Amino acid sequence: MIIDVTDATFEAEVLARSDQTPVVVDLWAPWCGPCKQIGPLLEQAVEATKGAVVLAKVNVDENPRVAQTFQVQSIPAVFALQGRQVVDGFVGAQGEAAIREFVARLVPTESERTLADLVDQGDEASLREALELDPGFEPAVHALAQLLVDSARGEEALALLARVPDSAVARHIAAQARTEVPDDGYEAKLDALLDLVKGDEEARQQFVDLLELMGPTDPRTAQYRKKLTSRLF
Repeated sequence: MIIDVTDATFEAEVLARSDQTPVVVDLWAPWCGPCKQIGPLLEQAVEATKGAVVLAKVNVDENPRVAQTFQVQSIPAVFALQGRQVVDGFVGAQGEAAIREFVARLVPTESERTLADLVDQGDEASLREALELDPGFEPAVHALAQLLVDSARGEEALALLARVPDSAVARHIAAQARTEVPDDGYEAKLDALLDLVKGDEEARQQFVDLLELMGPTDPRTAQYRKKLTSRLF
């Protein structure tokens, strides 16, 4: 699969997709000669995987935020993502054989495909089966933890999340597991906690969890983070 990605679609088309399928991100521009050379080679190599790998093409002139995310200083620049993490990449022109090998390294093994299929099914039995095969498989841990939170089993979800490294996904699920959204909204609870955060670790964690649930796009999040910092320091 080959898709064109923008700043607006990067989260869904690249990061979220990479939880299930390896994604190759090709950062290019119309004026870049070497980009025109490796672009078709990447497309051929990805098409040969028959859907096992996705190619996301990003015009950096039109989508500077994606380029900033990868801290790109020159193009062509190509990155491979799995589980929202960069696992491989190269900068500059590459030969056909090197590009084929680069893409081939991303093709899931049979056991990896089995795990991905179980996560795709998404029910509790399938997710637990995936974790029997690989107890630390992050997509399965995250999916099962979210399911547990949704079914009011927060403590079990937190114990499960302890298996995997800290990440934005894990922090958000953990915040849901520990915190109930107040009936009267966030602000009253946050204001009440501000007087406690300096010397009360539990209150500080509640405060941070509420900010996590509000999310980075909520303008109140930045405001309350500043208030928290001023109280702590």
